[in-house]
Amino acid sequence: MNERNFQKSYAPYFPLRGIVIFPHMVVPLIVGRPKSINAIEEALSTDKLIVVSTQKNGLIEEPEPKDVYDVGVGCEIIQVLRLPDGTYRIIVEGIERVKIKQFDLSPTIWHAHVEPLKSVYEPSTETEALMRLVSDKFALYSELNKKVPQDAILSLTNIDSPDRLIMVVISNLFVSVEEKQKILETTDVKEQLKYLHEILERENTILEISRKIDEEVRNRIEKSQKEYFLREKLKEIERELGEEGEGAGTISEIKNKMKGRKLPKYVIDKINEELEKLKKIPPMSPESGVIQNYIDWLLALPWDKSTVDTIDVKKAQEILDKNHYDLKDVKERILELIAVKKLKSDVKGPILCFVGPPGVGKTSLGKSIAEALGRKFVRVSLGGIRDEAEIRGHRRTYVGALPGRIIQGIKQAGVKNPVFLLDEIDKVGADFRGDPTAALLEALDPEQNNAFSDHYIELPFDLSEVLFITTANVVDTIPPALLDRMEVLTLPGYIDEEKLQIAKKFIIPKQLVAHGLESQDLVISDKAILKIINEYTREAGLRNLERSITKIIRKVAKEKAERGKIRRRITEENLRKYLGKPEFERESQEKKSLVGVACGMVVTLAGGDIVYIEATKMPGKGSLILTGQLGEVMKESAQAALSYIRANAEKLGVQPDFYDKYDIHIHVPEGAVPKEGPSAGITMFVALVSVLKGVPVNKDVAMTGEITLRGRVLPVGGIKEKVLGAYRANIRTIILPKANEIDIEDIPEGVRNNIRFYFIENVEEALNIALENEHREST
Repeated sequence: MNERNFQKSYAPYFPLRGIVIFPHMVVPLIVGRPKSINAIEEALSTDKLIVVSTQKNGLIEEPEPKDVYDVGVGCEIIQVLRLPDGTYRIIVEGIERVKIKQFDLSPTIWHAHVEPLKSVYEPSTETEALMRLVSDKFALYSELNKKVPQDAILSLTNIDSPDRLIMVVISNLFVSVEEKQKILETTDVKEQLKYLHEILERENTILEISRKIDEEVRNRIEKSQKEYFLREKLKEIERELGEEGEGAGTISEIKNKMKGRKLPKYVIDKINEELEKLKKIPPMSPESGVIQNYIDWLLALPWDKSTVDTIDVKKAQEILDKNHYDLKDVKERILELIAVKKLKSDVKGPILCFVGPPGVGKTSLGKSIAEALGRKFVRVSLGGIRDEAEIRGHRRTYVGALPGRIIQGIKQAGVKNPVFLLDEIDKVGADFRGDPTAALLEALDPEQNNAFSDHYIELPFDLSEVLFITTANVVDTIPPALLDRMEVLTLPGYIDEEKLQIAKKFIIPKQLVAHGLESQDLVISDKAILKIINEYTREAGLRNLERSITKIIRKVAKEKAERGKIRRRITEENLRKYLGKPEFERESQEKKSLVGVACGMVVTLAGGDIVYIEATKMPGKGSLILTGQLGEVMKESAQAALSYIRANAEKLGVQPDFYDKYDIHIHVPEGAVPKEGPSAGITMFVALVSVLKGVPVNKDVAMTGEITLRGRVLPVGGIKEKVLGAYRANIRTIILPKANEIDIEDIPEGVRNNIRFYFIENVEEALNIALENEHREST
């Protein structure tokens, strides 16, 4: 194609807005500004040639010379159409780039003095390479941008001039006016090609990214629409078949369960929130199962269910007496609790803690309270728990997460006001997984358990209506903060007479029924029962006694099954046939009084018991040897006893220089069992004086009490348990600190009347009572 030249150096001019015209470019324009219309009319009246350039800011309505670029294009008007509103629609063709040197301005029309702007071009391999790159990039651009006309792509095949290539490509690029103007103003063809290549590279990259994003969005939408379409079709098919979809059925079932329930608003809101999540999740997704399980737990909890207390103090007394023998003080406290609830139903009652050795009836007392109140009963064993999550639950983010023991117990009860027994609270421990007792603080505090927080449920649950009861063997291992929330009721254990009555009234009748026997089939004499108590069991509770009786009943049941109707009477003489040889001696105290052997009283997990402390002397230099796995406090008691004897040897009738001649050895038998506490001080003192004076200690005397270096005897704890333990061991003379005299009131009257008590304030008084051949005064 032959290149045309713009044959005028002075021509009419009008500015363009938002468009840049290049040589060889045919462009339609709408012209409406008066000066521009006058320029067009003047060109039409002559040679149809006109000069145009682009405004720097297209928003300016009346531009000045400084507001337009000084490089433009000389054009020829090809076609003109005057529109009804007075504007012109013209088609112009760019002929040649021109440089505007000067404007002639008048109020009605602009004229421009111009000169041609020629391209600088020398054919070279680099230019050829740039042309190919631009052609290839433009071809890719046209594929990515569907707005590029196909004619522009086809025209590239017939172009061998770089100038024409540049003008065709830039005129079809959708880039800014500034970038197009820069191409127009650049005269070096090589620089034009380089700049044009940069523009194409950038635009192609943007278009590639845009297309990728567009495809991802379209695919996602198409997949979602496809799933939606398929689900709707599936629902329609299931409706035609009279079936319901799994997800829809689950949601419908959940909503049906909610109907008629008076759930708290925050529970309803939480369930609805989870249902919205469930709708958006495919039924086979693991998350769907997690959400359904969580909602099931929320619906299973008795937010709105409770039992009505049937409070009758007299009936409660009958229930307690029917299920438990004696325990007068404990029963009295339980009846007080029930009576207060009758007078004020919303009272925040104390947390009762039953403390005592195994088998004394702590757990069954909880059941009796539930029966007396007409409430559901739940028992949770806390023994061995080391993980806080066992109490407060696991968060739902964990696989297999569940609520804690308390919420599980509430669900098991089915009501929000059960009698809740926390068994073995003294055996809860802490490790790296947290401290479970810290989680119990909230549950057992009446002031804050109305909004108990479980990590799994994540909603506050009201525990204020729950009657919590705890049990423990000892209180020493219960953290002080937790113990402070509870009212401790001690169950010390049973004496032989009480065990005899319990066996006759409760254990034997219950086990006969349990084994299919009638009362006339088996009779166990009182002496046989007492022999079982003394020679086959040694405990504060009743478990081993019940096991022994059950063993007898099983053997009789076997005989009845084999022979038919029978009648058996168990006596002392034939007891061994059913239970084998005795496990303990009938009398646990020493058979005779011995020098250096004194009987002390202790409290163990099995209740009260006696322990013999042995002392001996041997040639030496006054060393004190202590054995039997003694704790630090017990060792200090031995040191205090020895120091008092050395300081008062002459008054006590002991050789003043004994510590220069002898070593002293104190031993507490059952060395594998740890022993601790100050209450053995008086027993050690008596054993030491006995061995140093060579006078036996009376075998029928037991004692307890802490001593000081001044010889004072201080009070100790566990008096009731210790006295009952000594009584079970057939000891009937007991030495106690004077300050413990008030504790004798807690001991059953039947035991109290059969024991001679001596209350002392000074250690020397114990010698008059415990040592044989010493003067003794009864108190």
